[in-house]
Amino acid sequence: MTRPRILMADDHSLVLAGLRRLVEDEGDVVGMVEDGRALVEEAQRLRPDLIFLDISMPLLNGLDAAKQLTKLVPDSKLIFLSMHATPTYVTEAFKVGAVGYLVKQSSAMELKQAIQTVLRGQHYMTPSVTKDMMGATLHHPSKGPGCKRPVNALAPRQREVLQLIAEGKSTRTIASMLHISIKTVEFHRTKIMEELNLHSIAELTRYAITEGLASL
Repeated sequence: MTRPRILMADDHSLVLAGLRRLVEDEGDVVGMVEDGRALVEEAQRLRPDLIFLDISMPLLNGLDAAKQLTKLVPDSKLIFLSMHATPTYVTEAFKVGAVGYLVKQSSAMELKQAIQTVLRGQHYMTPSVTKDMMGATLHHPSKGPGCKRPVNALAPRQREVLQLIAEGKSTRTIASMLHISIKTVEFHRTKIMEELNLHSIAELTRYAITEGLASL
């Protein structure tokens, strides 16, 4: 039987090295990258059977990377391995094409179980996340008028711009990276501030870090 080809993405090289050791019994690791844009490029080049990715990654977060990957490499199965276990992130991950979701505290045995499950064409969700999802379904706390909108309420392009702003990229650099005009970047920034009720770059940066789109 042909061993699955695996591509892995995480912004920490030590995590990648550890993950590689854990999955090598289950498949052949054909690539490792440390940011979301590199992941999209390598996925198109390598056409792996299985892709591990995180939500918080530089240049392009995992949710928006996954949205692109489901269109560009539809045969690749996506498993999120993240520190984020909140129902909002898990729900969004499956919406953009994930077939598996693990937290970084998961055991090596669970990791292998997840790989085997998704390769059989089934979905896998770590038990602790499943429990949280059930709790969120049963309880719907109302949000007060001062609550900011969740990050998944933004359009994908807005999330990309927000992340790059939080990572300290200039307006000109963002425009070049996304192949859009400077005026378009400024338009997106204004709309993001309106949507989130935020009023400065510092507030945008703090929000992006809190929501997991950028790291310190």
